[in-house]
Amino acid sequence: MTRLIDIEIGRDALVRAQAGEPEAQAQLYQAFAQATYALIRRVMPRRAVADDLFQDTFVEVLQSLPSFRGEAPLGAWIRRVAVSKCLMHLRSPWHRSLLWLDQLAGDGGDAPPPALAAAATDGDPSLQQDLEAALAQLPARARAVVWLHDVEGFTHEEIASQFGLTVSFSKSQLMRAHLRLRELLQEHAESSTCIPVSTSF
Repeated sequence: MTRLIDIEIGRDALVRAQAGEPEAQAQLYQAFAQATYALIRRVMPRRAVADDLFQDTFVEVLQSLPSFRGEAPLGAWIRRVAVSKCLMHLRSPWHRSLLWLDQLAGDGGDAPPPALAAAATDGDPSLQQDLEAALAQLPARARAVVWLHDVEGFTHEEIASQFGLTVSFSKSQLMRAHLRLRELLQEHAESSTCIPVSTSF
C-alpha cells in the first residue's frame, strides 16, 4: 500500500493545480485519492463517515492549495488535512452518538476495508485477514494511534499534537493497543488450531 507521503506529482502539474486549472487538479486528485481514502478508512471504519470525510478533505485541499508553500511534501500536507478531519470527527458529539447507537444495536459499524499493508504481515493473506479483524475490535482512538504510528510513521509528538493531548497519551494508547492486538491474534490462532484425529485403531 502506497503511503501519501511517498506520492509525488510534477512541479508543473502542482503549479497549474494551484492556479485552478481543472485538468491539473484532476491529475492531483487521481494521484492522491486512493491513498487518502485508505488512510481515512483505517481511522474511520464506518464507510458513510469515511466517504464524507474524504470529500471534506479534498474540498479543503483544493481550496487551500494556492497557500501550499512546498515546505513539506504535498502528500504529507494532504495527509495532515485528512488526519485532522478524522480526529475532529472522533472528538465530536456526532461520533459519540454513533458509538452509542452501535452499542444499542450490538453492531460495530462497517467492517474495515481489506488489504492492510502487506509489509506488516509479510504478504500472508490469512495473517492480513486476522490482523484486519483484530484492528476492527480496537476502540477508535487506539486504532487511529496504531495506524498513524505504525503505518503512516507519525511520531508520538505528532500524534499527541493531532489529538491535542500529551505524548504520554500516544505512548500509552499504542502500548495498550499492541497488547490487545497480540491477545486477539493469539486467541484467533488458538481457536483455529486443528488437532489431528488418529484413524488407527
